[in-house]
Amino acid sequence: MWTLDPSRKEVLRFAVSCRALTLVLQALFNAVIPDHQAEAFSPPRLTPSGSLDQLVEGLLGGLSRWDAEHFLFIAEYGYLYEHNFAFFPGFPLVLVVGTELLRPLRLLLSLRSCLLISVALLNSLFSVLAAVALHDLGCRVLHCPRQAFYGALLFCLSPASVFLTAGYSEALFAFLMFTAMGQLERGRSWTSGLLFALATSVRSNGLVSIGFLIHSQCRSFFSSFMVQNPLRQLLKLMGSVFLLVLTLGLPFALFQYYAYTQFCLPGSARPIPEPLLQLAVDRGYRIANGNKPPWCSWKCPLIYSYIQDTYWNVGFLRYYELKQVPNFLLATPMTMLVAWAVWTYVTTHPWFCITLGMQRDCKALEKKPALGFLSLQVFVYLVHAAVLLLFGGLCMHVQVLTRFLGSSSPVVYWFPAHLLQHQEPLLRTIEIMPWQPLAGNSSPLQKLPRNCIMRLLCNWKTCSLVTRCILGYFLTYWLLGLLLHCNFLPWT
Repeated sequence: MWTLDPSRKEVLRFAVSCRALTLVLQALFNAVIPDHQAEAFSPPRLTPSGSLDQLVEGLLGGLSRWDAEHFLFIAEYGYLYEHNFAFFPGFPLVLVVGTELLRPLRLLLSLRSCLLISVALLNSLFSVLAAVALHDLGCRVLHCPRQAFYGALLFCLSPASVFLTAGYSEALFAFLMFTAMGQLERGRSWTSGLLFALATSVRSNGLVSIGFLIHSQCRSFFSSFMVQNPLRQLLKLMGSVFLLVLTLGLPFALFQYYAYTQFCLPGSARPIPEPLLQLAVDRGYRIANGNKPPWCSWKCPLIYSYIQDTYWNVGFLRYYELKQVPNFLLATPMTMLVAWAVWTYVTTHPWFCITLGMQRDCKALEKKPALGFLSLQVFVYLVHAAVLLLFGGLCMHVQVLTRFLGSSSPVVYWFPAHLLQHQEPLLRTIEIMPWQPLAGNSSPLQKLPRNCIMRLLCNWKTCSLVTRCILGYFLTYWLLGLLLHCNFLPWT
Protein backbone atom coordinates (compact mmCIF):
# COMPACT_ATOMS: atom_id res chain seq x y z
CA MET A 1 0.00 0.00 0.00
CA TRP A 2 2.89 2.35 0.77
CA THR A 3 6.05 2.87 -1.25
CA LEU A 4 9.11 3.43 0.90
CA ASP A 5 10.50 6.65 -0.53
CA PRO A 6 13.39 8.25 1.41
CA SER A 7 11.20 10.47 3.58
CA ARG A 8 8.94 7.55 4.51
CA LYS A 9 11.96 5.44 5.37
CA GLU A 10 13.10 8.21 7.71
CA VAL A 11 9.66 8.34 9.36
CA LEU A 12 9.74 4.56 9.76
CA ARG A 13 13.23 4.61 11.24
CA PHE A 14 12.42 7.42 13.68
CA ALA A 15 9.14 5.78 14.73
CA VAL A 16 10.88 2.48 15.47
CA SER A 17 13.61 4.29 17.44
CA CYS A 18 11.05 6.21 19.51
CA ARG A 19 9.04 3.08 20.32
CA ALA A 20 12.20 1.21 21.34
CA LEU A 21 13.33 4.11 23.54
CA THR A 22 9.87 4.32 25.09
CA LEU A 23 9.97 0.64 26.06
CA VAL A 24 13.43 1.01 27.57
CA LEU A 25 12.55 4.12 29.55
CA GLN A 26 9.30 2.72 30.93
CA ALA A 27 11.19 -0.34 32.18
CA LEU A 28 13.84 1.90 33.76
CA PHE A 29 11.35 4.22 35.44
CA ASN A 30 9.26 1.29 36.61
CA ALA A 31 12.32 -0.31 38.22
CA VAL A 32 13.75 2.82 39.82
CA ILE A 33 10.60 4.59 41.03
CA PRO A 34 8.25 2.82 43.48
CA ASP A 35 4.66 2.47 42.31
CA HIS A 36 2.04 4.74 43.80
CA GLN A 37 -0.73 2.88 45.60
CA ALA A 38 -3.60 4.06 43.41
CA GLU A 39 -7.25 3.14 43.78
CA ALA A 40 -7.37 1.58 40.36
CA PHE A 41 -8.80 -1.64 38.99
CA SER A 42 -6.45 -4.40 40.15
CA PRO A 43 -7.82 -7.96 39.86
CA PRO A 44 -6.10 -10.82 41.68
CA ARG A 45 -3.76 -13.14 39.82
CA LEU A 46 -5.31 -16.60 39.56
CA THR A 47 -2.16 -18.38 38.41
CA PRO A 48 1.17 -18.48 40.24
CA SER A 49 4.02 -16.44 38.81
CA GLY A 50 7.33 -18.06 37.99
CA SER A 51 10.72 -16.37 37.77
CA LEU A 52 10.26 -15.66 34.05
CA ASP A 53 6.83 -14.14 34.71
CA GLN A 54 8.39 -11.84 37.30
CA LEU A 55 11.04 -10.85 34.77
CA VAL A 56 8.38 -9.99 32.17
CA GLU A 57 6.43 -8.03 34.80
CA GLY A 58 9.58 -6.13 35.73
CA LEU A 59 10.37 -5.25 32.12
CA LEU A 60 6.87 -4.58 30.82
CA GLY A 61 4.75 -4.03 33.93
CA GLY A 62 4.70 -0.28 33.31
CA LEU A 63 2.51 -0.94 30.27
CA SER A 64 -0.30 -2.40 32.40
CA ARG A 65 -1.21 0.65 34.50
CA TRP A 66 -4.62 2.28 34.94
CA ASP A 67 -7.05 1.45 32.10
CA ALA A 68 -4.57 -0.98 30.55
CA GLU A 69 -5.47 -3.37 33.36
CA HIS A 70 -9.05 -3.45 32.07
CA PHE A 71 -7.96 -4.39 28.55
CA LEU A 72 -5.66 -7.14 29.86
CA PHE A 73 -8.41 -8.45 32.14
CA ILE A 74 -10.95 -8.54 29.29
CA ALA A 75 -8.48 -10.32 27.01
CA GLU A 76 -7.86 -12.93 29.72
CA TYR A 77 -11.32 -13.46 31.24
CA GLY A 78 -13.83 -11.69 28.99
CA TYR A 79 -16.47 -9.16 30.04
CA LEU A 80 -17.26 -10.30 33.59
CA TYR A 81 -18.01 -7.00 35.30
CA GLU A 82 -20.50 -4.37 34.18
CA HIS A 83 -17.94 -1.55 34.08
CA ASN A 84 -15.74 -3.61 31.73
CA PHE A 85 -18.17 -2.69 28.96
CA ALA A 86 -16.77 0.85 28.91
CA PHE A 87 -13.86 -0.67 26.96
CA PHE A 88 -14.65 -1.73 23.43
CA PRO A 89 -13.71 -5.24 22.22
CA GLY A 90 -11.51 -4.42 19.23
CA PHE A 91 -8.24 -4.11 21.11
CA PRO A 92 -8.78 -7.07 23.50
CA LEU A 93 -9.58 -9.28 20.49
CA VAL A 94 -6.33 -8.19 18.83
CA LEU A 95 -4.46 -9.02 22.04
CA VAL A 96 -6.03 -12.48 22.10
CA VAL A 97 -4.90 -13.08 18.51
CA GLY A 98 -1.40 -11.81 19.32
CA THR A 99 -1.22 -14.08 22.36
CA GLU A 100 -2.25 -17.08 20.26
CA LEU A 101 0.72 -16.38 18.01
CA LEU A 102 2.90 -16.57 21.14
CA ARG A 103 1.43 -19.92 22.16
CA PRO A 104 4.87 -21.67 22.25
CA LEU A 105 5.81 -19.31 25.09
CA ARG A 106 2.92 -20.64 27.21
CA LEU A 107 5.17 -23.53 28.18
CA LEU A 108 7.33 -21.02 30.06
CA LEU A 109 5.07 -18.05 30.81
CA SER A 110 1.61 -17.37 32.19
CA LEU A 111 -1.17 -16.00 30.01
CA ARG A 112 -0.79 -12.55 31.57
CA SER A 113 2.91 -12.45 30.68
CA CYS A 114 2.10 -13.40 27.09
CA LEU A 115 -0.51 -10.64 27.01
CA LEU A 116 2.04 -8.10 28.23
CA ILE A 117 4.46 -9.17 25.50
CA SER A 118 1.64 -8.88 22.95
CA VAL A 119 0.89 -5.36 24.20
CA ALA A 120 4.51 -4.29 23.79
CA LEU A 121 4.93 -5.80 20.32
CA LEU A 122 1.52 -4.98 18.85
CA ASN A 123 1.23 -1.41 20.10
CA SER A 124 4.78 -0.66 18.98
CA LEU A 125 3.86 -2.05 15.55
CA PHE A 126 0.58 -0.11 15.38
CA SER A 127 2.32 3.10 16.44
CA VAL A 128 4.93 2.75 13.71
CA LEU A 129 2.27 1.95 11.09
CA ALA A 130 0.19 4.91 12.28
CA ALA A 131 3.18 7.23 11.75
CA VAL A 132 3.63 5.94 8.20
CA ALA A 133 -0.12 6.20 7.54
CA LEU A 134 -0.13 9.79 8.82
CA HIS A 135 2.75 10.64 6.50
CA ASP A 136 0.88 9.11 3.56
CA LEU A 137 -2.28 11.02 4.51
CA GLY A 138 -0.35 14.28 4.90
CA CYS A 139 1.19 13.96 1.45
CA ARG A 140 -2.27 13.59 -0.08
CA VAL A 141 -4.05 16.29 1.91
CA LEU A 142 -1.40 18.95 2.48
CA HIS A 143 0.24 18.82 -0.98
CA CYS A 144 3.41 19.81 0.85
CA PRO A 145 5.85 16.93 1.38
CA ARG A 146 7.87 18.81 4.01
CA GLN A 147 4.88 19.52 6.24
CA ALA A 148 3.70 15.94 5.88
CA PHE A 149 7.19 14.79 6.85
CA TYR A 150 7.40 17.11 9.87
CA GLY A 151 3.93 16.10 11.04
CA ALA A 152 4.75 12.38 10.92
CA LEU A 153 7.97 12.96 12.87
CA LEU A 154 6.05 14.92 15.50
CA PHE A 155 3.61 12.02 15.83
CA CYS A 156 6.56 9.83 16.83
CA LEU A 157 7.07 12.19 19.80
CA SER A 158 3.35 12.62 20.47
CA PRO A 159 2.31 14.09 23.84
CA ALA A 160 0.15 10.96 24.07
CA SER A 161 3.16 8.73 23.39
CA VAL A 162 2.90 6.63 26.54
CA PHE A 163 -0.65 5.62 25.57
CA LEU A 164 0.55 4.61 22.12
CA THR A 165 2.83 2.05 23.75
CA ALA A 166 1.01 0.99 26.94
CA GLY A 167 -1.90 -1.45 26.98
CA TYR A 168 -4.38 1.08 25.65
CA SER A 169 -6.32 1.06 22.39
CA GLU A 170 -4.93 4.41 21.14
CA ALA A 171 -2.21 2.97 18.87
CA LEU A 172 -4.58 0.61 17.05
CA PHE A 173 -7.21 3.34 16.80
CA ALA A 174 -4.74 5.88 15.36
CA PHE A 175 -3.54 3.36 12.76
CA LEU A 176 -7.09 2.53 11.66
CA MET A 177 -8.21 6.16 11.62
CA PHE A 178 -5.27 7.52 9.63
CA THR A 179 -5.42 4.60 7.20
CA ALA A 180 -9.18 5.06 6.72
CA MET A 181 -8.67 8.77 6.07
CA GLY A 182 -6.01 7.96 3.50
CA GLN A 183 -8.32 5.52 1.72
CA LEU A 184 -11.06 8.15 1.62
CA GLU A 185 -8.65 10.63 0.05
CA ARG A 186 -8.03 8.03 -2.65
CA GLY A 187 -11.76 7.94 -3.36
CA ARG A 188 -12.28 4.48 -1.85
CA SER A 189 -15.36 5.28 0.22
CA TRP A 190 -16.35 1.74 1.07
CA THR A 191 -12.86 0.61 2.02
CA SER A 192 -12.62 3.71 4.16
CA GLY A 193 -16.02 2.99 5.69
CA LEU A 194 -14.98 -0.54 6.68
CA LEU A 195 -11.79 0.77 8.31
CA PHE A 196 -13.76 3.44 10.16
CA ALA A 197 -16.12 0.69 11.32
CA LEU A 198 -13.17 -1.29 12.66
CA ALA A 199 -12.00 1.87 14.44
CA THR A 200 -15.47 2.16 16.02
CA SER A 201 -15.05 -1.36 17.41
CA VAL A 202 -11.90 -0.10 19.14
CA ARG A 203 -13.06 3.25 20.56
CA SER A 204 -16.47 4.90 20.79
CA ASN A 205 -15.28 8.19 19.28
CA GLY A 206 -14.88 6.32 16.01
CA LEU A 207 -18.58 7.07 15.53
CA VAL A 208 -17.66 10.70 14.87
CA SER A 209 -15.89 9.50 11.72
CA ILE A 210 -19.24 9.30 9.95
CA GLY A 211 -18.75 13.04 9.36
CA PHE A 212 -15.88 12.32 6.94
CA LEU A 213 -18.00 9.94 4.89
CA ILE A 214 -21.09 12.17 4.84
CA HIS A 215 -19.02 15.21 3.85
CA SER A 216 -17.36 13.24 1.04
CA GLN A 217 -20.73 12.06 -0.28
CA CYS A 218 -22.23 15.56 -0.08
CA ARG A 219 -19.31 17.07 -1.98
CA SER A 220 -19.77 14.49 -4.73
CA PHE A 221 -23.49 15.28 -4.79
CA PHE A 222 -23.02 19.04 -5.15
CA SER A 223 -20.27 18.67 -7.76
CA SER A 224 -22.57 16.64 -10.02
CA PHE A 225 -25.89 18.28 -9.06
CA MET A 226 -26.38 20.22 -12.30
CA VAL A 227 -24.63 17.71 -14.55
CA GLN A 228 -26.74 14.61 -13.89
CA ASN A 229 -30.37 13.94 -12.88
CA PRO A 230 -30.76 15.79 -9.51
CA LEU A 231 -33.42 13.42 -8.17
CA ARG A 232 -31.35 10.38 -9.03
CA GLN A 233 -28.30 11.94 -7.41
CA LEU A 234 -30.29 12.80 -4.27
CA LEU A 235 -31.59 9.24 -3.93
CA LYS A 236 -28.08 7.92 -4.46
CA LEU A 237 -26.78 10.27 -1.76
CA MET A 238 -29.45 9.21 0.73
CA GLY A 239 -28.84 5.54 0.04
CA SER A 240 -25.07 5.85 0.37
CA VAL A 241 -25.30 7.83 3.60
CA PHE A 242 -27.76 5.32 5.10
CA LEU A 243 -25.55 2.34 4.25
CA LEU A 244 -22.41 4.07 5.53
CA VAL A 245 -24.09 5.05 8.80
CA LEU A 246 -25.33 1.47 9.18
CA THR A 247 -21.86 0.06 8.50
CA LEU A 248 -20.14 2.45 10.90
CA GLY A 249 -22.68 2.02 13.69
CA LEU A 250 -22.94 -1.77 13.44
CA PRO A 251 -19.95 -2.60 15.73
CA PHE A 252 -21.29 -0.27 18.42
CA ALA A 253 -24.81 -1.71 18.15
CA LEU A 254 -23.58 -5.32 18.28
CA PHE A 255 -21.48 -4.58 21.35
CA GLN A 256 -24.45 -3.01 23.14
CA TYR A 257 -26.61 -5.98 22.18
CA TYR A 258 -24.02 -8.39 23.56
CA ALA A 259 -24.10 -6.52 26.88
CA TYR A 260 -27.90 -6.72 26.85
CA THR A 261 -27.81 -10.49 26.41
CA GLN A 262 -25.38 -10.82 29.33
CA PHE A 263 -27.20 -8.67 31.89
CA CYS A 264 -30.84 -8.40 30.79
CA LEU A 265 -31.82 -11.82 29.48
CA PRO A 266 -32.52 -14.76 31.81
CA GLY A 267 -30.06 -17.61 32.00
CA SER A 268 -27.10 -15.52 30.78
CA ALA A 269 -25.03 -15.76 33.97
CA ARG A 270 -21.83 -17.74 33.64
CA PRO A 271 -19.49 -19.21 36.24
CA ILE A 272 -16.93 -16.82 37.69
CA PRO A 273 -13.78 -17.89 39.57
CA GLU A 274 -14.15 -17.42 43.31
CA PRO A 275 -11.37 -14.77 43.69
CA LEU A 276 -12.95 -12.63 40.96
CA LEU A 277 -16.38 -13.09 42.50
CA GLN A 278 -15.01 -11.98 45.85
CA LEU A 279 -13.45 -8.93 44.20
CA ALA A 280 -16.89 -8.00 42.86
CA VAL A 281 -18.33 -8.25 46.38
CA ASP A 282 -15.50 -6.26 47.96
CA ARG A 283 -15.44 -3.48 45.38
CA GLY A 284 -19.14 -3.37 44.52
CA TYR A 285 -18.72 -4.49 40.90
CA ARG A 286 -21.95 -5.66 39.24
CA ILE A 287 -21.92 -9.05 37.56
CA ALA A 288 -24.53 -10.88 35.49
CA ASN A 289 -26.25 -12.75 38.34
CA GLY A 290 -29.89 -12.50 37.33
CA ASN A 291 -30.59 -9.11 38.90
CA LYS A 292 -31.29 -6.76 36.04
CA PRO A 293 -29.49 -3.38 36.23
CA PRO A 294 -31.62 -0.25 35.73
CA TRP A 295 -30.45 0.39 32.16
CA CYS A 296 -32.13 -2.85 31.02
CA SER A 297 -35.52 -1.14 31.37
CA TRP A 298 -34.60 1.90 29.28
CA LYS A 299 -36.36 2.42 25.95
CA CYS A 300 -32.91 2.31 24.38
CA PRO A 301 -30.85 0.11 26.72
CA LEU A 302 -27.31 1.38 26.16
CA ILE A 303 -24.88 0.08 28.75
CA TYR A 304 -22.16 2.41 27.50
CA SER A 305 -24.12 5.56 28.40
CA TYR A 306 -25.04 4.09 31.78
CA ILE A 307 -21.43 3.23 32.66
CA GLN A 308 -20.11 6.62 31.66
CA ASP A 309 -22.78 8.29 33.76
CA THR A 310 -22.71 6.02 36.83
CA TYR A 311 -19.11 4.85 37.13
CA TRP A 312 -17.16 7.77 35.65
CA ASN A 313 -19.55 10.69 36.19
CA VAL A 314 -19.21 11.75 32.56
CA GLY A 315 -21.69 14.39 31.46
CA PHE A 316 -22.14 17.98 30.36
CA LEU A 317 -20.01 20.29 32.58
CA ARG A 318 -19.90 17.69 35.39
CA TYR A 319 -16.12 17.91 35.54
CA TYR A 320 -16.12 21.66 36.09
CA GLU A 321 -15.15 21.62 39.77
CA LEU A 322 -12.49 23.55 41.62
CA LYS A 323 -10.63 20.39 42.59
CA GLN A 324 -10.19 19.53 38.89
CA VAL A 325 -8.12 22.65 38.13
CA PRO A 326 -4.85 20.62 37.87
CA ASN A 327 -6.46 18.37 35.26
CA PHE A 328 -7.64 21.39 33.29
CA LEU A 329 -4.07 22.70 33.37
CA LEU A 330 -2.82 19.36 32.00
CA ALA A 331 -5.22 19.68 29.06
CA THR A 332 -4.47 23.37 28.41
CA PRO A 333 -1.60 22.92 25.88
CA MET A 334 -3.63 20.57 23.68
CA THR A 335 -6.69 22.81 23.97
CA MET A 336 -4.70 25.90 22.97
CA LEU A 337 -3.01 24.07 20.09
CA VAL A 338 -6.28 22.92 18.49
CA ALA A 339 -8.05 26.23 19.18
CA TRP A 340 -5.14 28.12 17.57
CA ALA A 341 -5.28 25.79 14.56
CA VAL A 342 -9.03 26.38 14.14
CA TRP A 343 -8.64 30.16 14.44
CA THR A 344 -5.78 30.26 11.92
CA TYR A 345 -7.67 28.22 9.36
CA VAL A 346 -11.04 29.95 9.75
CA THR A 347 -9.54 33.45 9.48
CA THR A 348 -7.67 32.36 6.34
CA HIS A 349 -10.70 30.80 4.59
CA PRO A 350 -13.76 32.39 6.26
CA TRP A 351 -16.21 32.01 3.36
CA PHE A 352 -15.08 28.48 2.57
CA CYS A 353 -15.71 27.51 6.21
CA ILE A 354 -19.12 29.22 6.27
CA THR A 355 -20.20 27.18 3.25
CA LEU A 356 -18.87 24.00 4.93
CA GLY A 357 -16.46 23.39 2.08
CA MET A 358 -19.32 22.95 -0.42
CA GLN A 359 -18.40 25.88 -2.69
CA ARG A 360 -18.66 25.08 -6.35
CA ASP A 361 -16.97 28.25 -7.58
CA CYS A 362 -13.48 28.59 -6.15
CA LYS A 363 -11.81 30.42 -9.04
CA ALA A 364 -10.06 32.88 -6.77
CA LEU A 365 -8.61 30.01 -4.77
CA GLU A 366 -7.74 27.93 -7.82
CA LYS A 367 -5.48 30.70 -9.17
CA LYS A 368 -3.28 30.41 -6.13
CA PRO A 369 -4.28 27.30 -4.19
CA ALA A 370 -3.21 27.14 -0.54
CA LEU A 371 -0.76 24.39 0.34
CA GLY A 372 0.13 22.72 3.60
CA PHE A 373 -2.10 23.15 6.63
CA LEU A 374 -4.05 25.92 4.86
CA SER A 375 -5.04 23.59 2.02
CA LEU A 376 -8.78 23.42 1.38
CA GLN A 377 -8.70 19.65 1.92
CA VAL A 378 -7.80 20.20 5.56
CA PHE A 379 -11.23 21.68 6.32
CA VAL A 380 -13.01 18.44 7.20
CA TYR A 381 -10.11 17.36 9.44
CA LEU A 382 -10.26 20.69 11.22
CA VAL A 383 -13.99 20.31 11.86
CA HIS A 384 -13.34 16.82 13.21
CA ALA A 385 -10.70 18.17 15.62
CA ALA A 386 -12.97 21.03 16.72
CA VAL A 387 -15.87 18.65 17.43
CA LEU A 388 -13.64 16.35 19.48
CA LEU A 389 -12.26 19.34 21.39
CA LEU A 390 -15.71 20.73 22.22
CA PHE A 391 -17.15 17.37 23.24
CA GLY A 392 -14.07 16.39 25.23
CA GLY A 393 -13.79 19.76 26.94
CA LEU A 394 -17.46 20.02 27.90
CA CYS A 395 -18.56 16.44 28.54
CA MET A 396 -15.51 14.33 29.41
CA HIS A 397 -12.74 14.19 31.97
CA VAL A 398 -10.72 16.94 30.38
CA GLN A 399 -7.28 15.51 31.16
CA VAL A 400 -7.92 12.79 28.56
CA LEU A 401 -8.02 15.44 25.80
CA THR A 402 -4.31 14.90 25.14
CA ARG A 403 -4.66 11.23 24.18
CA PHE A 404 -8.21 11.69 22.89
CA LEU A 405 -7.07 14.14 20.21
CA GLY A 406 -3.52 12.84 19.85
CA SER A 407 -4.76 9.44 18.66
CA SER A 408 -7.62 10.72 16.50
CA SER A 409 -6.80 13.98 14.74
CA PRO A 410 -3.97 14.64 12.26
CA VAL A 411 -4.48 18.39 12.87
CA VAL A 412 -2.63 17.97 16.18
CA TYR A 413 0.52 17.24 14.15
CA TRP A 414 -0.11 19.17 10.92
CA PHE A 415 -0.58 22.54 12.58
CA PRO A 416 2.69 22.38 14.60
CA ALA A 417 4.41 21.24 11.40
CA HIS A 418 2.96 24.32 9.67
CA LEU A 419 4.29 26.56 12.45
CA LEU A 420 7.73 24.95 12.34
CA GLN A 421 8.01 25.34 8.58
CA HIS A 422 6.93 28.98 8.49
CA GLN A 423 8.33 30.32 11.76
CA GLU A 424 11.57 28.43 12.30
CA PRO A 425 14.53 30.12 10.51
CA LEU A 426 16.72 27.03 10.81
CA LEU A 427 14.32 24.94 8.74
CA ARG A 428 14.10 27.65 6.10
CA THR A 429 17.89 27.61 5.70
CA ILE A 430 17.98 23.87 4.97
CA GLU A 431 17.60 23.71 1.20
CA ILE A 432 18.85 20.15 0.72
CA MET A 433 16.47 17.27 1.39
CA PRO A 434 17.04 15.58 4.77
CA TRP A 435 17.95 12.26 3.11
CA GLN A 436 20.26 13.66 0.40
CA PRO A 437 23.88 12.49 0.76
CA LEU A 438 26.22 15.18 2.02
CA ALA A 439 29.65 16.05 0.68
CA GLY A 440 32.70 15.60 2.85
CA ASN A 441 33.30 19.36 3.06
CA SER A 442 29.73 20.13 4.18
CA SER A 443 29.17 22.82 6.78
CA PRO A 444 28.65 21.83 10.43
CA LEU A 445 24.91 22.55 10.03
CA GLN A 446 24.67 20.12 7.13
CA LYS A 447 26.50 17.42 9.10
CA LEU A 448 23.71 17.33 11.70
CA PRO A 449 21.32 14.35 11.70
CA ARG A 450 19.04 13.93 8.66
CA ASN A 451 15.98 14.08 10.88
CA CYS A 452 14.85 17.71 10.98
CA ILE A 453 13.39 17.35 14.48
CA MET A 454 16.76 16.11 15.72
CA ARG A 455 18.40 19.03 13.93
CA LEU A 456 16.21 21.44 15.85
CA LEU A 457 16.96 19.71 19.14
CA CYS A 458 20.69 19.86 18.42
CA ASN A 459 20.32 23.61 17.83
CA TRP A 460 17.90 24.25 20.70
CA LYS A 461 19.42 27.57 21.77
CA THR A 462 19.16 29.09 18.31
CA CYS A 463 15.58 27.93 17.68
CA SER A 464 12.69 30.38 17.69
CA LEU A 465 10.35 30.70 20.66
CA VAL A 466 7.54 28.96 18.79
CA THR A 467 9.77 25.99 17.99
CA ARG A 468 10.93 25.68 21.59
CA CYS A 469 7.34 25.82 22.84
CA ILE A 470 6.19 23.13 20.41
CA LEU A 471 9.10 20.75 20.92
CA GLY A 472 9.17 21.51 24.64
CA TYR A 473 5.52 20.54 24.96
CA PHE A 474 5.88 17.34 22.90
CA LEU A 475 9.04 16.18 24.67
CA THR A 476 7.88 17.14 28.17
CA TYR A 477 4.62 15.23 27.87
CA TRP A 478 6.42 12.32 26.20
CA LEU A 479 8.86 12.02 29.13
CA LEU A 480 6.50 12.90 31.98
CA GLY A 481 3.94 10.48 30.63
CA LEU A 482 6.43 7.63 30.92
CA LEU A 483 7.62 8.79 34.33
CA LEU A 484 4.18 9.18 35.91
CA HIS A 485 1.84 6.80 34.09
CA CYS A 486 4.11 3.77 34.38
CA ASN A 487 4.25 4.17 38.16
CA PHE A 488 0.50 4.55 38.79
CA LEU A 489 0.79 8.31 39.21
CA PRO A 490 -1.98 10.57 37.79
CA TRP A 491 -1.51 11.57 34.19
CA THR A 492 -3.63 12.41 31.16
